[in-house]
Amino acid sequence: MSGPATSAAAARSTSKFQSFMNHPAVTHQSNHLQDPKELLEESRTDRVPSSLPNCWKIRTIFFWAPVAKWALVIAGVKDLQRPAEKLSVPQNLALAATGFIWVRYSLVITPVNYSLAAVNFCVGATGLGQLYRIWDHQRNHPVQAEVKDKIAAVTA
Repeated sequence: MSGPATSAAAARSTSKFQSFMNHPAVTHQSNHLQDPKELLEESRTDRVPSSLPNCWKIRTIFFWAPVAKWALVIAGVKDLQRPAEKLSVPQNLALAATGFIWVRYSLVITPVNYSLAAVNFCVGATGLGQLYRIWDHQRNHPVQAEVKDKIAAVTA
């Protein structure tokens, strides 16, 4: 089966593959031979001006990550209306720590993402602000803090 039957099967499979690759729904006929990286660069340069910094290009993670993280800042600011005894120490400690850790990371990565650094600084600042409110409430109301700690120990 190494003779004409195999070459005919190979020719048939090649032609099916070629017809699939040349189908207009898959790609343009002239583009299927180009390097995928070149195609990606062409599509980026056609739509986004190169004068903009990476963090302002709307189709990249450099834009959408900071936009999504502003929800954490808004939630932290909204928590300023809540009573201090209802705030969570572990939650706000996590917000403060991750906020300031990600500030450092966003200044180290290439390209540097200043908008991500700014939003993470705000996340860390709101976390620290809430931690101060919790500490101040527990300092000014020690009896309530003791009762709350005892109730937490009994229920745990």
